[in-house]
Amino acid sequence: MSLETELKTRSNNQCELCSSTNNLSVYDVPPNPQQRIGDSILVCETCSAQLNKKEALDSKHWNCLLESMWSEVPAVQVVAWRILSRLRNESWAVDALDLLYFDDDMLAWAKSTGDHEISSEVEVHKDANGNVLQNGDSVVLTKSLDVKGSNVNAKLGTVVKNIRLVHDNHEQIEGKIEGQMIVILTKYLRKG
Repeated sequence: MSLETELKTRSNNQCELCSSTNNLSVYDVPPNPQQRIGDSILVCETCSAQLNKKEALDSKHWNCLLESMWSEVPAVQVVAWRILSRLRNESWAVDALDLLYFDDDMLAWAKSTGDHEISSEVEVHKDANGNVLQNGDSVVLTKSLDVKGSNVNAKLGTVVKNIRLVHDNHEQIEGKIEGQMIVILTKYLRKG
């Protein structure tokens, strides 16, 4: 029997966090790399997007944890604890966390990824004016910049077309100036 089939049986074909039946998929609870029934849960599309930080946490959606945190499945409890911890600015989430009790091993698993310390906001690339930047956008320099290791001087007002976002740093983008690919800080840009 496949892992997904086992999870569907365990969860009655419902998201194990919010009970939705829309677009269910397997979520392996980090840091466990292998797909095993004890380390995985079945989640809906909404929960998956927020767990994987593709969407900002919606505290109204996560009210469902007030029920699912009592699941007998340790992986569900760990995910509930992590999400409630990320929502610690909500009084109901803090109250729910106070009710959860984990033994040392469960608490170590819950804390192992550091997810509980991450803000509930999704980090996005923003220009100097707070506009969200996307791959392929055009931007304008708001300051003249000397390019390190080159004789290129990027002047104020220079248009940089078809930018690429630097994925591990939301304060940087990549773009071509005078035919040379460079990294530019987003605080020196405005969307063009």
